[in-house]
Amino acid sequence: MLKKSILYFSHTIQKLNEHIGKAISWLALLLVLLICLDVFQRYVLSYSTPAIAELEWHLFAILFLIGAAYTLKHDKHVRVDVFYNRFSPKNKALVNIFGTILFLFPFAWIILKASIPYIEASYAINESSTDPGGLPARYLIKSSIFIGFTLLLLQGFSLIINSMLVIWNQED
Repeated sequence: MLKKSILYFSHTIQKLNEHIGKAISWLALLLVLLICLDVFQRYVLSYSTPAIAELEWHLFAILFLIGAAYTLKHDKHVRVDVFYNRFSPKNKALVNIFGTILFLFPFAWIILKASIPYIEASYAINESSTDPGGLPARYLIKSSIFIGFTLLLLQGFSLIINSMLVIWNQED
C-alpha cells in the first residue's frame, strides 16, 4: 500500500511537470515573436517601450524558472557527464539520489525560504516597474521564483523515488 502511494505521488509529480512544461514551452515561441517585434520596432520604426523589453525578460524568466522541473524530469539539466555516462544504471541512480539530497534540496529550500518575504513585500506594495511605461504587477513575476522552485523540489522527490526503484530493480 505504501509503495503504491509513493508511486502514485511520483507519477502525479511527473504528470504535473510534463503538462506545465509543455504548456510553458509555448512561451518560447511567444518570446521569439516578441523579440522580432521589438527589433522591428526599434530599428525600422525607431520606436521602443520599456514594457516590451521587460516582457521579454519576464517570459525568459518564466521559461527558465518554471521549465527547470520539466528539464530535470527529462534528464536534460546541466551536469558534468564525463563519468556519469559511463556509469551503470544503479550507479547513475545513486548519483541522482545523492546529488538531489546534497545539492538540489538544500539549494531549492534556501531559494524557497528566501523568496517568500521578497514576494510578500512585492505584493504588499503592489510593486510595479520603476521605468515609466514599464509593466505593472511585478509581484507576479517574482511569484514564479517560488512556483518554479516548488516544482523543482517536487521533481527532485520524484527523481529520488524513481532512482530507488532502479536500485531495487523495480523500475516501472
